[in-house]
Amino acid sequence: MPQQGTPAVVTSILLTDAGQRATLAAARSLVHAGYDVHVTAANRFSLAGASRGVRFHRVAVEPLAEPERYATAVGEIATRVGAAVVLPVTDPSVEALLEHRACLPADARIPLPTLPTYRLASDKVALLGLAERAGFAVPASVIVQRKGDPGPRIPASWFPAVVKPHRSVVQDGQRRDKVGVSFVADRMSCERVLAALPAAAFPVLLQRRVAGSGEGLFVLRWHGRVVAVFAHRRLREKPPAGGVSVYRESIAPPPDLVKAGLQLLDSLDWNGVVMIECRRDAVTGRHVIMEVNGRLWGSLQLAIDAGVDFPTLLVRCALGDAAPAPAGYEVGVRTRWFWGDVDHLYLRLRRSAAELQLEPSAPSRWEAVRRFLSFRPGRDRCEVWRWRDPLPFLVETLQWAGLWR
Repeated sequence: MPQQGTPAVVTSILLTDAGQRATLAAARSLVHAGYDVHVTAANRFSLAGASRGVRFHRVAVEPLAEPERYATAVGEIATRVGAAVVLPVTDPSVEALLEHRACLPADARIPLPTLPTYRLASDKVALLGLAERAGFAVPASVIVQRKGDPGPRIPASWFPAVVKPHRSVVQDGQRRDKVGVSFVADRMSCERVLAALPAAAFPVLLQRRVAGSGEGLFVLRWHGRVVAVFAHRRLREKPPAGGVSVYRESIAPPPDLVKAGLQLLDSLDWNGVVMIECRRDAVTGRHVIMEVNGRLWGSLQLAIDAGVDFPTLLVRCALGDAAPAPAGYEVGVRTRWFWGDVDHLYLRLRRSAAELQLEPSAPSRWEAVRRFLSFRPGRDRCEVWRWRDPLPFLVETLQWAGLWR
C-alpha cells in the first residue's frame, strides 16, 4: 500500500536500464514509497530486475543501435502496465526516449528537461562558458575541432592530461556510439587516443588534470523551484585516477558550489534531477567543473541513505504533487559499491602509481589495503547488498565472477 503522502490508488512507474545501480536504488525507493514499479532491460538477471517487489520486462533492442525501435518497445510496455511516469536512467535511453517521445503514451510523464536542454548540458565544450559565467572554475583546456586536425602544442606540465569528447553519446551515421574520457600520459598517447575516436566525438577537449578531491552537487529543480540539494565527496574511484566513485561520503553542501550550481541550472532553465561533478582544486580550493549529468547517477543510494529520496521526490513532482523539500540530511554517511571497490584495490595492487597516473598524494599499496579493510559500523553501508533485498547482490556477484551473463 502507498505510504502517507503518495496516491491512494497505486501508481505504476516504469524505469529503464535495470542493470544499473542507479535503477536499483530508484526501484527500491519507489517500492518502499508504495508505487507499482516496473523495470526494463535486455537481461532478466539484472540488479533491479532481481529486486524485491519489482516487475521485470525484457527489451532486447539497444537504445544506441536502434533508438526509435527501443523507444517503441518501451512505449508498448508503458501502455501495457499503465505507467504514469517513465524514467530513463542512462544517457543512451534518455536520448532515445526524449528524441522519440511520440512512441510513448501521451499521458505518461517523463520528468526530464527538453532534449535541446539535455544535450546542451551534456556538451562538455559548450558547458565551459556557461559554467564559468555561473561562477565555477574551469580546467585549462584546448579544443581539437575536427578529427585529423593537427594536435595542439600543449605544455608538457599538463601531462598526465585528460581527453574528453564533447559528449558521451554521439551520432555516428545511423547509430549512436558511447565514447568515454581518457587519461593520457604524454603527447604520443594523446595522439593515439585522438586517432582512435570516431569523427562524431569531435570537438574534443584536451584538459590539464586538476589535482584535488572529487565533489558532486545533486539537485532536483522543478519548474523553477529547488526541491532538494545534496552533496558528496568521492573517497575512492574506479579507475583509481578518476572515474566512477566506489566509496563516497555525504558532506554539507559547500555554499560556493551551491551558488554556482544553482546559477548554472537557472541559466539552463533545468527541470528534473541533475548531478554537477567537480574537483576541488588542491591549490586554490575552488570547485572546478568536470561535467553535468542530467539523469539519475550511479551513487544515488548514498543520497537516499542520508535522507534525500530523489526518486520519490521526482516522481511526486512529475505527478503534480508539490513535494515538500527535505528538512536536511545526515552528513558523514558513506556507501561502498563493494565489487567496484574490489576492482579499485585489484588495480592498486597490480599496477604501479605511475602506471595508474595517480597523484603524488595517493596512498601506498599497503595503505590502500588498510583502507579497503576498514569499516565503520553504523556509518558505512553497502550500496547493493541489503538484508531485506539480497538477490541483487547475488546477481551482481555472479556477474562479476563471470558465472552469469
